[in-house]
Amino acid sequence: MAVGMEAEESLRAKFSALLPHLDERQQRLYLGSEARALGHGGVAAVARAAGPGAAAGRGPQAGRRCRSGAGPGAAGPGRAGGAR
Repeated sequence: MAVGMEAEESLRAKFSALLPHLDERQQRLYLGSEARALGHGGVAAVARAAGPGAAAGRGPQAGRRCRSGAGPGAAGPGRAGGAR
C-alpha cells in the first residue's frame, strides 16, 4: 500500500513541531519508528516529509540493527568489543 499525500502532509506537520527539539539520535529513532509504522513505502514517505538532511547517512544496516534488537552501543559486524 502506497503512502498518500495526506499522510505525508501530516508527517510534515509532526516533524516540523518535534524534530527541532531532538538530537540526531532521537531524530533517527523517531523517523525510523514512523517509517516502520507506515509499512511499505514508509521510508520513502518519511524521507520526503522530513526533507533533505533529516535522514542523511542511513543505510540498510540501520534497519537491520533496529529489527535485530541491538540497542545503543551494541557492537555491529566487524567491531570488536573491549577497551577503548
